[in-house]
Amino acid sequence: MNYLTDRKRAQGLGSAKQGSHHHWVMIVSSIALVLVVPFFVLTLGSAIGGTHEEVLAFFSRPVAAIFTGLALAVIINHVKHEAHEAIEDYMHGVAQKLTLVATSVVANTLIAAGLFALVKLAL
Repeated sequence: MNYLTDRKRAQGLGSAKQGSHHHWVMIVSSIALVLVVPFFVLTLGSAIGGTHEEVLAFFSRPVAAIFTGLALAVIINHVKHEAHEAIEDYMHGVAQKLTLVATSVVANTLIAAGLFALVKLAL
């Protein structure tokens, strides 16, 4: 016999049994985007229009490289989590699992390639 109340059964659980975890992940990454993107746009804006040597010198500075790498990671992770939400809402079964894995692989590959390119620029 199950003596749980309706509230206790529903507390922290959504229809996908993930609760509010996805919501909080999106809130935290949105706050990170609000903080990181303006600095990224300002730093990148000052590099646009320069010669190749000027751009290399710009990205060899730690502040520019750090904000660019941070923005790259935060933006792609935010998009990945948003894509996972859409996939979980509209796909089911094996196709859902394979698509979730493929989305994670593509997002992590983009982050790795972007950071590798940034390191190559900075060094």
